[in-house]
Amino acid sequence: MLGECHAHVIMDGKNYKEAVALHKNGVQEDVIHKCFLRYREAGITFIRDGGDSYGVSKRAKEIAPEYGIDYRTPIFAIHKKGHYGGIVGRSFVNLQEYHGLVKEAKESGADFIKIMISGLMDFDHCGVLTEPGFPADEIRELIHIAHEEGFSVMAHCNGAPAAIAAAQYGVDSIEHGAYLNEEALCAMKENGCIWCPTLSTVGNLRGKGRFDEGAVRAILASAMENVAAFARLR
Repeated sequence: MLGECHAHVIMDGKNYKEAVALHKNGVQEDVIHKCFLRYREAGITFIRDGGDSYGVSKRAKEIAPEYGIDYRTPIFAIHKKGHYGGIVGRSFVNLQEYHGLVKEAKESGADFIKIMISGLMDFDHCGVLTEPGFPADEIRELIHIAHEEGFSVMAHCNGAPAAIAAAQYGVDSIEHGAYLNEEALCAMKENGCIWCPTLSTVGNLRGKGRFDEGAVRAILASAMENVAAFARLR
């Protein structure tokens, strides 16, 4: 079986703003069908989506069986208001609101909860994030609440401090995981955390002229080195 372990059916891998805009006035099912046709042609029968704020992944879950695809989704990702994550989900201000969103995701048929606990890589500057990760005690509570509701937890997470905290507090998977160090990799191994490094999202930026070419190549090299180091640990 071939699988896609970190997808966003709402995006097209070319221009996310244009892709997302297609659904602003309602989910465009033809886009979902075209996407699943391409997956089926590639022999992919498992998709793990990262959610979105327009209901596209929710509808995709309903359509996926037509294509013989086992499709899993959090429905929407959950991010703290004012921080990265608006493109893929819903925001909360306090833990009470967060808990409410977890319950809403459950009612909507979510397969797991996705939390956003750090910023993105600054693709023009290797080693730099758009914002640091959340404090460890906040990461702990986000994971705990979702687990108490019976969910596994996927975390958008970059930077060693956030990854260490997430792993120590039982996160089920770390997505992206840029700029990890030995301590973070060991914490992930010791706590049975799955890592989905999404190398293609960086590699596909090479030669496109969107960002500093040297920075993009250095970011990719750093990620590949960490993947190799993690493989050696396991």
